[in-house]
Amino acid sequence: MPNFPAFLSYAVITTFTPGPNNIMAMSNAGRYGFKKSLNFNAGVSSGFFILFSICSFFSAALFSIIPTIQPLMTFVGAAYILWLAWNTYKSKPNSETQNHKQTNKYISGLLLQFVNPKGIIYAITTVTTFVVPYYKSGIIYIGFAILLCSLTFISNCCWGLFGSVFQKLLINNYKVINTIMALLLVYCAVSLFI
Repeated sequence: MPNFPAFLSYAVITTFTPGPNNIMAMSNAGRYGFKKSLNFNAGVSSGFFILFSICSFFSAALFSIIPTIQPLMTFVGAAYILWLAWNTYKSKPNSETQNHKQTNKYISGLLLQFVNPKGIIYAITTVTTFVVPYYKSGIIYIGFAILLCSLTFISNCCWGLFGSVFQKLLINNYKVINTIMALLLVYCAVSLFI
């Protein structure tokens, strides 16, 4: 049995620290309101559930494939995160433009997981450190996937609540806030190569 306190602390810290999912959840809630950001959050959680399940069932195969896939995934993930940063930077509050509704969609959150290196590394690390060495049951793997995607949803909602509570402040100062959010996303992308 794994060290459950270590697993839980790792999962909570990794899930709640800034990353593309949390920054986009906060940005969407600030732009559209908390309720309208829930589709994106549900997409993130669904995508993470799929990703974690795949990692759980195919961890042995991933170890042999990762050396050839990791550089490509890093570049694809960084490019997507930089695209999100650019769109966040140039966006305006929802009342002024309808240009960025695609970032608030379920499918955007779902697809983000497959190019989000933080999420991929988190899933692989969790599976290989805390799950696969101790458990051999598919039901257990699915249980861990449900637990971790629920934690992801809670994290995104917390970041979203922050964005929606300060919505008026965010709208009135959208250029500064967008610049900060975009720079955080750029940091996420650059940190992949450090």
